[in-house]
Amino acid sequence: GVIGMTALLLNTTLTTEQREDAETVRRSAESLLTVINDILDFSKVESGKLELERSEFSLRETIGGALKTLAPLAHGKRLEFGYHVMPDVPDALVGDPGRLRQVVLNLAGNVIKFTAVGEVAVEVSAEEIGDDRVSLRITVRDTGIGIPPEKQRLIFEAFAQADGSTTRQYGGTGLGLAISRQLVELMGGRVWVDSAPGVGSAFHVALLLE
Repeated sequence: GVIGMTALLLNTTLTTEQREDAETVRRSAESLLTVINDILDFSKVESGKLELERSEFSLRETIGGALKTLAPLAHGKRLEFGYHVMPDVPDALVGDPGRLRQVVLNLAGNVIKFTAVGEVAVEVSAEEIGDDRVSLRITVRDTGIGIPPEKQRLIFEAFAQADGSTTRQYGGTGLGLAISRQLVELMGGRVWVDSAPGVGSAFHVALLLE
């Protein structure tokens, strides 16, 4: 209700100060909604109540649709932002497109948040293609602040971030990566990161889909 009414308000004639205040309300409401959704998803996984869907879907539509919602955030920070699905990757797959979309959104949204300059790129490739299954690799690369080696395992734990000061600077619940790890593991895959401070990071997801 708050987000919807604020959107209507922003479509009216406002002074510059009023528009800035309304935009602050909208951003605050969206941040709160993200926190609520993260906690609910985390609770579902922890209690074993989260069930995966199994349906046919288009991989390119799913990935592209998810990343389009993040484009304004990346462009607002003047980052180069794009994605590429390798030509040999099958498009018609069977799995849970909603949860796959959520993982991609969490990973890409996270790296955009921690990247001040440069680029964020998403690449989807096939490590192995069989008659009825494909081994997918989804990689999200950034030119952000990087993560020290001793912190790389920690960031996939609940309520954890690589550094306490970044929590204040960048915000967030510290749940996004933990939920992504849990969802990927529920789908029978794994997620990990290659990173170095000051160089950037590459988050990898390996999944086997029909």
